[in-house]
This record gives sequence, C-alpha cells and structure tokens, in this order.
Amino acid sequence: MSTGKTQRQHRIAKLLGQKEISSQFQLVELLGDSGIAATQATVSRDLEELGAIKVRVPGGPTVYAIPELPTEQVAPEDHLRRVLGEWLVEVARSGDLVILRTPPGSAHVVASALDRSVVPALLGTVAGDDTLLAIATEGHGQRVADKLSYLAGL
Repeated sequence: MSTGKTQRQHRIAKLLGQKEISSQFQLVELLGDSGIAATQATVSRDLEELGAIKVRVPGGPTVYAIPELPTEQVAPEDHLRRVLGEWLVEVARSGDLVILRTPPGSAHVVASALDRSVVPALLGTVAGDDTLLAIATEGHGQRVADKLSYLAGL
C-alpha cells in the first residue's frame, strides 16, 4: 500500500502511543505489518520531524516517545534551519503576519518546528495543508520574515 508522509507519520505516532518501540528497525517492521513500506532512513527522518525522543521505561529499556507538550521542547536552530531549508518554498508578509508556503501536506512539519523554536518576536503559528501563518509581535513582522527566509536559504 502506498501511503503519504502525513499518513505514515500519523501511523508512527499512533504506534508509539500503543507499543514500547525501542528501535527504528522495530518501527519499520511494525509499519510493514500494517501495510506501510518505509526504510530505516525514512523512519529516522519521521521520528525527528515528529519530535520523538528516547525515554527510559521504569525498570525497562529506552523507547521512543513523542512528548505530549511539544511546545515545551525547544528545537535547536540547526534543526530549524534544516526543516525550513527542506520544506519552505516561499515567504510573504502582511504587517505582522508572515505567510509561509510549503509543498502540499507539509505545513504542519514547518509549523511544529517553528512552535518548538526560539525565533525572537514569533508568537505562534497556524498551519493548513501547504500554507502556514506565522504571527509576529507588533511591529516585528519584517524581522520574523527576514529571519525565516535567511534560515531557509531563500
């Protein structure tokens, strides 16, 4: 069965919530069991984009988990640069509203990375399918647009 990235990542998040998964290879097998073909490299990127971390189960192994409050997890600037460089295709601004365009189905990835980042003057994001709205503090829309364009290499 051919599935898109969004569906695969949704399935990964669901699996991590249901089972104790300690390796990427185990996750590849579980995806395969549910009809989703994925390589270890793809699963590795998916886990990073989902914000998955390894946590120790009391009295057990370390397993992958997605923090319930990802806004409390800060994405380092190099991670943000990689996400923006890979997914951001256009930046436009209207006042303190910054419009960001991505390939179809990818806006949530960029929004999540931004929400977990520390971009000065960025209040938050709202994501659709291929467009997201980044809201800057009053008078700082150009600053945020410039910073995101710079990080994306645009």
